[in-house]
Amino acid sequence: MDLKAQSEHKEREHFFNAAKVVAGITLISRVFGFFRDMGIVSLGATRYNDAFGLAFKIPNLFRRLFGEGALASAFVPVFTDVHEKNGFEKARLLLANAFAMLAVFLAVLLVIGELIFFLYSLVPGPKDREFLMLLIIIMYPYMFTVCLLALCSAALNARGHFVFPAFAPIIFNIFGIIAAWWLAPLLKENLQHQLVLVAFSVVVAGVVQLAAVLWLLKGVGLFLRPRLKPVEPGIGPILKLITPMLIGLGFLQFSEFFQDIIAWNLTVTEESASLNLFGWIIPCPLTAGVIVRVGAARAFYQFPMGVLAISLGVAVFPLLSRYASRGDIPNLRDSVNRAIRLSLVEGLATGVGLFILAEPIMMIYARRRFSVDDAMQSAFVLKTYVLGMWAYCSYQILARAFYACKDTKTPLKVSCILAVVNLILLLTFVWVPGIGPGAFGLSTSITFAINVIVLIYILHERLGRIGGRKIAASLVRAAIACAVMAGVVYFLKGYMKDMNNLVLLGVCVPAGAGVFVFILWLLKAPELKELMGGIKKDVQQ
Repeated sequence: MDLKAQSEHKEREHFFNAAKVVAGITLISRVFGFFRDMGIVSLGATRYNDAFGLAFKIPNLFRRLFGEGALASAFVPVFTDVHEKNGFEKARLLLANAFAMLAVFLAVLLVIGELIFFLYSLVPGPKDREFLMLLIIIMYPYMFTVCLLALCSAALNARGHFVFPAFAPIIFNIFGIIAAWWLAPLLKENLQHQLVLVAFSVVVAGVVQLAAVLWLLKGVGLFLRPRLKPVEPGIGPILKLITPMLIGLGFLQFSEFFQDIIAWNLTVTEESASLNLFGWIIPCPLTAGVIVRVGAARAFYQFPMGVLAISLGVAVFPLLSRYASRGDIPNLRDSVNRAIRLSLVEGLATGVGLFILAEPIMMIYARRRFSVDDAMQSAFVLKTYVLGMWAYCSYQILARAFYACKDTKTPLKVSCILAVVNLILLLTFVWVPGIGPGAFGLSTSITFAINVIVLIYILHERLGRIGGRKIAASLVRAAIACAVMAGVVYFLKGYMKDMNNLVLLGVCVPAGAGVFVFILWLLKAPELKELMGGIKKDVQQ
């Protein structure tokens, strides 16, 4: 192997091994996140807790839009390109410029948003709406800090530093755990005061996260004082990439937010049990606490997705951007193929496992004011979500493959069209007897499956053969391993049905994972070596 080939191999392995580092830290973060969510959910599946979930979606919406979504995806390829072609100092200047511009933009949004929410809170209305507006006013500033955090994290990832960006959510979750588990109970049975306390913890955590990432940027030499002028040459390409993404992602994120608005308005309340739709009086199909129950299910299907697929996508994205910047299509195709195969194997295994163990998993939430019936409803919703786990995981890779090629329009066009389909399916399924809140998961699974199929077809047209036979062979091996795993887990679940849920999960999860890995080993699956291989020492911390 010549020096160039050795260098390319080392670079490629660095980023794929970094995915394991990110996955490990993200696993810890998700465990902390689970305890945070469990503390909030245990306050009860009530209309007020629904208000908290809906209010938190607003700053989270901006995080996904301006932080981890459009800006990060547009910033990484340009930042990487500038560093590759113009050097480290120019990359630092670009980051300082982008940080200053984003900070000013977010500050304007913050002032305008707080003013609108405050004025709307003065309009007379039901008590639950008044409480909703109060929580929005408290948590909205989190939007400012978390978006700047996402930009700084993207710069660190682009330079091969993955630890703190993956660790930052742990800080956020620690503050939430302290607020929900230890401070909120001091307020005893006053649910509204408890939720207000948790809301303030969101803002404080955001400030601490941002301060920590700025300190880290300074430590690795990336930090420069934010500056608005002169405008760096890389800002133009970032804006060119980000504009269509803002339009598309804005539509997508507001579409997702609209799902929770639907849940809020189709819920039976003390004031009304029906919906007046153009003169038609239709009974509301959902009960109070639906946002809490659906949110609990979302948290669990997103747990493995965050640990495995998103970690892989975050770590591989800079590598794909480097290959695309160099015009190295063979290595780009090879890396995309490898990442897709890994994501499919991970997605199928976790999806099958979560479907089988949905009930004992969600029963963990059944404590304090979150009842067994609430947990069972969440379990049903979880089952509908995990039907599309393989698609969620694959999408993380496919979208980043397009972004690495500086094509931000194609995946967004596809997603925007399917977002409309998703809402139509949701509004159809939610009225079907026996589905109800499961409509949120079922509609999401169907639309993501279509999305992945379409993106694979387009990517094949753009890059040429991306190794369809390898992907198909990987799917067959994973399906066989999943079938054997499912049989073992079903047997253990039935045999241990009278035992404590934590004990049951403590046996079934490692047993299922062990069986899945063993079958892959028997089938000599190359993905197993890539999934289980040791973390190389050259992974930068």
